[in-house]
Amino acid sequence: MGITTVTSREFNQYAGEAKKAANSGPVFITDRGRPSHVLLSFEEYQRLTRSRRSIADALSLPGVEDVEFEPPKAEIKAAEADLS
Repeated sequence: MGITTVTSREFNQYAGEAKKAANSGPVFITDRGRPSHVLLSFEEYQRLTRSRRSIADALSLPGVEDVEFEPPKAEIKAAEADLS
């Protein structure tokens, strides 16, 4: 599933191509160089908006595989009890 990025101008000129690209992944539409809209196929939209989504579905969202996440190991130490 690839991500396509087009400018607003390109989207206006080539809407048909953008719709075809949305069948294989989201199409980011930029306005002045910043993402402003996302074009999805209806099937992908339905998949993302299902009311009950499993954690596996949430983790399979496009682009998630590119996120680096290495949390630090938790260091838990017991506090001394003051019994005075």
